[in-house]
Amino acid sequence: MRNAIKVARWEMRRNLKNKTYLIGLFMTPALILLFGFLGSLMGEDAENGSSTTVFINDEVGVYDALKETIHTVELDWDIQQTELSQDEVNEALEDTEDTAYIFINQEALSEGIVPVFTSDAIYDLFSTELMVLETPLKSIQMSKLGLTEEQLTKATTPIVFSEEVAGENTEAVDGKGATLEEDPFKKAVPGIFAGIILFSIVIAGMYIFQSASQEKKDKIAEIILSSVTPGELMQGKIIGYFVLGLLQAVVLLAFAIPVALWKTDIPIIEYLLVPETLLLVLIAIIGYLLFAALYVGIGATMADVSTAGNFQGLVLMLPFLPFIFATSVFMNPTGMIAKIGTYFPFTSPGVLLMRLTVMEEWPWGEIAIALVILVVSTIIMMKLAGKIFKVGILMYGKNASLKEMWKWLRA
Repeated sequence: MRNAIKVARWEMRRNLKNKTYLIGLFMTPALILLFGFLGSLMGEDAENGSSTTVFINDEVGVYDALKETIHTVELDWDIQQTELSQDEVNEALEDTEDTAYIFINQEALSEGIVPVFTSDAIYDLFSTELMVLETPLKSIQMSKLGLTEEQLTKATTPIVFSEEVAGENTEAVDGKGATLEEDPFKKAVPGIFAGIILFSIVIAGMYIFQSASQEKKDKIAEIILSSVTPGELMQGKIIGYFVLGLLQAVVLLAFAIPVALWKTDIPIIEYLLVPETLLLVLIAIIGYLLFAALYVGIGATMADVSTAGNFQGLVLMLPFLPFIFATSVFMNPTGMIAKIGTYFPFTSPGVLLMRLTVMEEWPWGEIAIALVILVVSTIIMMKLAGKIFKVGILMYGKNASLKEMWKWLRA
């Protein structure tokens, strides 16, 4: 193990002295945050550009109530009163943008149809935003019917359904079907945190693929193996790139967490300091070890990265296989597809993280089975990769075929 640690230190020093690696270490999170920042700026510009001028012809005395409602929901409306009639509105709207005229009178309240005239170019969501005026107008409409204040309050209060599923806790559901429970980010934050760690260390693990192949190409593998065994070399690479991956994750989180705290009101640190985070990170680490063993073994069978065949290319894509299941997992985290992805070793880490991020109640039995399968698969993969690495690292001139690798495994 001592020699494996030495190899790990050598891999770490070699990469940390590489300017390309250092630039990528800081540029990757910087670019991600830059694009996110630019996207938010464009979103703000779009919002700022969508300010709508709304003129209200009020004949029933509801203007103040409408203005208060618009201010409460923070609509980007410039609301004004007008004496303009409906016959004059078309001329007033010529050559205007983001402008609307609303006419509220006794006839509109009686029939329940409020005339609204808009310019040709108007904010896309204006029709949806108009619905916020329904409550104050409904109150005025009902008050005309002579309802008492108590009756009016009950009539305008939305109905809330209390839904109880057998064997589960009662949940309150509002009229739109939204569950009135704890903050959904409480589950999502630990999952996203572990996902970033998994992504970072797996990406770093891909460099093992290149490292083993490059040492063969430069013909220094024999020199290295004169001091350490093939098993120690393989273990050292896995440990070294694991630490480099964690370093990448730390840098990325060092950029992302302060920005998230600045841009949102989510108590990220509080949500991270929970026991569930440790389990999710453990899943990410085991997933890395599985893929790292695969990469180091296959990398040793290649004469040059540029000559990688279809098989080697497919191996590189395995960590991204869970994305195929993403839609099904998020839509139905307890469904058959999600469970199959949970138990299949190469999709298990990603699918587990996705499922546990969105599930209210964790299926501990399924988690235990998946972890056992994942750990056993990782141990088996380590042993198989060791056999392939031992022979492949000393083979020059060509890429090993599947038939040759099968012979090495049976030897």
